[in-house]
Amino acid sequence: MIKTRKLRDLWYGLSSKQRFFVRRLYYWPVDMLDKVMGRTNKYVPPRGSIYTGSPSGAKKYLQQGQNQLQLLKDCITLSPSDKVLDIGSGVGRTAIALSTYINKEGSYDGFDVVKQGVDWCNNGLGMDFPNFKFKYVPIFNDLYNESKLKATEFNFPYEDDRFNKIFSFSLFTHMQKEEIQNYFFEIARVLKKEGLCFSTFFLYNSENEEYIGEKPNFNFPHKEDDFRLMHKDVKSGNIAFHEDGLKTMLSKANLECVKIIDGFWKDKIRDTSKKEYQDIVVFRLK
Repeated sequence: MIKTRKLRDLWYGLSSKQRFFVRRLYYWPVDMLDKVMGRTNKYVPPRGSIYTGSPSGAKKYLQQGQNQLQLLKDCITLSPSDKVLDIGSGVGRTAIALSTYINKEGSYDGFDVVKQGVDWCNNGLGMDFPNFKFKYVPIFNDLYNESKLKATEFNFPYEDDRFNKIFSFSLFTHMQKEEIQNYFFEIARVLKKEGLCFSTFFLYNSENEEYIGEKPNFNFPHKEDDFRLMHKDVKSGNIAFHEDGLKTMLSKANLECVKIIDGFWKDKIRDTSKKEYQDIVVFRLK
């Protein structure tokens, strides 16, 4: 565990630009091999450019997107005609799968704080699917960029009551509490009355808080009021919330938790029936 924390401190000690450079350099050999071997896909970025989720090759990356689509269908009854918002669209992992599922009556909008990810999606999926739109928003995040706009002051660039399905994968695990609260208010504003939301979190309760603070390899040792941090200096590195605290935040934004589906990240022995690493929260307007 000590070695893991030292490596984590070294990684988080780098600037966001340095972390992007190191990632590209580290994966450059296998990216070149993928290209030579014909193991690429026009919509899938090189491994060194994948800054969210696992840096998979094209085949596995596409399967991960299909798995996420299935979760959305199962948990919030995503349908082909839905108008969906992807908060933190990344480099298109979920969007690729949705591109062959959302029909002409539906639409996809996504935004992200990393310009290279938005540019990649607009130059690929955005060119081939007119109802898929990606926006870059220059919001500060100490893990990904050094922009000036604060997430606590950010208004989603969409009109009220626009979407009937809103989702995010591994977004609220990399934001600070006050930022997430503002996003909840914005979600409530752009969500249709009967709409549903799907987001993943790292959650804990009074029974397992001590364990997730000390578990080997992946833990949250720094305790705050109703949340815990993985690294005390890079506050957007990874954050875990107490379930009750998260429900209180939702309630402040006139949202309510429909259900929580535990992920396998905190299993002492892997439960293979669980389909997602992080914890899933389904919520809606009150």
